[in-house]
Amino acid sequence: MSFRKRTIWFLAIASLPLFSYLLVDTNMHRFSNSTLANELAGNGLYELFAAYLNNELDYDQFYAGVTEKKAFETVRQLLATNESTFTDTSSYSVERSINGKGPEKKMNVIMISVESFSADFMGIFGNKEQITPFLDSLASHSLLFTNLYATGTRTVRGLEALSLCIPPTPGQSIVRRPHNEHLFSLGRVFREKGYESKYIYGGYGYFDNMNYFFSNNSYEVVDRVELKDDEIDYENIWGIADENLFDLATKEIDKTVAIGKPIFAHIMTTSNHRPYTYPDGRIDIPSHTGRNGAVKYTDYAIGKFIKKIRKKSWIENTLVIIVADHCASSAGKTELPVDKYHIPMLIYSPGFIEPGIMNRLMSQIDIGPTVLGLLKFSYTSKFFGYDMATLEPGRERAFVSTYQSLGFIKGNELVVLMPQKETMYFTLHGSEQTEHGPVDTTLLQEAISWYQTASASFKNGLMK
Repeated sequence: MSFRKRTIWFLAIASLPLFSYLLVDTNMHRFSNSTLANELAGNGLYELFAAYLNNELDYDQFYAGVTEKKAFETVRQLLATNESTFTDTSSYSVERSINGKGPEKKMNVIMISVESFSADFMGIFGNKEQITPFLDSLASHSLLFTNLYATGTRTVRGLEALSLCIPPTPGQSIVRRPHNEHLFSLGRVFREKGYESKYIYGGYGYFDNMNYFFSNNSYEVVDRVELKDDEIDYENIWGIADENLFDLATKEIDKTVAIGKPIFAHIMTTSNHRPYTYPDGRIDIPSHTGRNGAVKYTDYAIGKFIKKIRKKSWIENTLVIIVADHCASSAGKTELPVDKYHIPMLIYSPGFIEPGIMNRLMSQIDIGPTVLGLLKFSYTSKFFGYDMATLEPGRERAFVSTYQSLGFIKGNELVVLMPQKETMYFTLHGSEQTEHGPVDTTLLQEAISWYQTASASFKNGLMK
């Protein structure tokens, strides 16, 4: 066969997988109201690639549910607060107007999300190893949140909660899913208020789809490519040393303040991660010796950053939030060991935030609305989180999850939703959990409704 003929045959055959990818939708096999028929229509290989492409598990197919109308009715009731008014007459929307009390404060906001930072690393939570000396000291000058829980066990899940303020949906974080552009985000709220919103990362932002997600959701992405080689003291596979990241962040903040605009800077650290390496001579634990050293180095780098910005003219008009993306370990004796989701948060702003302790149960998705509430912002919201400063007692709840298991905490009860529409129930006793029989239907309906509406909102484009 001639080369020309072989080429034509090759292109014809090669076009088949290309056209399949472009024209075959991963939901085409769901043609029937019968789950059995749909499952028979999609074979194992089909389902494997569909799951890989979408990075999600279909909530309605795999989890216990109520009617969509009932789920949204329940969540709208739960989201109704004194400072909010629903603006969308549709019963399938959580959009509402948030009315801030008092004049708005256009303060700079610096949110530092610390890689793998469990609450129990800090001395203030009982750690005796003195690996967070600066943060323990800073806590006495900050508003310290002692009962806060991460939504998941991966960085992208924490970034999802901090930027979108929604409960975790089954499967992979929305940060890594297709069709995640133009969503309602914390960055958008700040941009609409005249801020520059920046996501500042010490690694390469293409990792975990961060560049694409943040740049398409009202943030400017600034990552390690902005630094020259002589500006980097140390780097590993995850990124540059945290102290170099904070130097980069300081430059970006200075640049924005210099043009007369306030900034919202979300800074994501990387040093507290295997292989636990960092520049020599910074702390008294040698590099590459374990997690404690990485924690102490990150504490050192944050301390160096705070001491540096205290000398800046803009510090008096700045709010600094220090929080974890998730805990260092999620292993436990139960499906969702709640103590492995416990993270710390400090809000530091001399002259504006009174030092104190907030011990109310709180989810990572509540951080955005709480910060906006401190600034007295009025805005349109599609967030699922609460402003904890104004929420009346008794309505606190938190969400914890893995790729498949979805946990809902209220009071001392934990409801876990699992695939195949299974549910489990636990009573919480500190770090211990006791499994028991079904809880009252109201609590179960709340758990289902939060997760079902979050999944439906993303799936149906209601978060845009």
